[in-house]
Amino acid sequence: MRDQDMKLTEVAESGLTTRRGTFRAVAFRDPIDRHEHMALVFGETSARHDVLVRMHSECMTGDIFGAMRCECGEQLNAALDAIVSEGAGVLVYLRGHEGRGIGLVAKVRTHILQDEQGLDTIDSATTLGLPVDVRDYGPAARVLHYLGIPSVRLMSNNPDKVSALESHGITVAARVPILAPAHAGNIAYLTAKRDRLGHDLPQIARDNVGGACG
Repeated sequence: MRDQDMKLTEVAESGLTTRRGTFRAVAFRDPIDRHEHMALVFGETSARHDVLVRMHSECMTGDIFGAMRCECGEQLNAALDAIVSEGAGVLVYLRGHEGRGIGLVAKVRTHILQDEQGLDTIDSATTLGLPVDVRDYGPAARVLHYLGIPSVRLMSNNPDKVSALESHGITVAARVPILAPAHAGNIAYLTAKRDRLGHDLPQIARDNVGGACG
């Protein structure tokens, strides 16, 4: 069954007033992965083309606690700021994506290997027998179909997210970079994402090498 034809049936919607303004909070249980996710909708987006969208993978350490080893929290805040500045857009917060899908406990175990053995974000996962990335972006596509959004400008540095979303029937009109400043705490992580996962991160100097977060 195509995502366009798969109806979300477990959905709850309400207003959500934040420091940035009032969003429409669309909480839903995905019929495939069974996780509960949330879309934050700002302004009028229904039936609009090329809506500014961020698919944000859950990262407790970065999003909530402000961990410096990754740029997740910075990207979350930057995406929300960009959506409000534009006057319309959607942030889809995807749960079950912790550590690129390996979960919180496993992610913290990879941190130990990174800190004690100098492994990067990829090798620390595979050393534990874990996959590098098992995230599914189908839930984001299904909620965008539910919201009546046929095409997006996707805030991401990861070209794989573009192809993943398009494979679920959402047109990606443009990929919008969302670059966090490189610093001593995250440079190893960003470098590994650039060199080994193909992320477009032009803010990093080419002579950087190193490891990463989960």
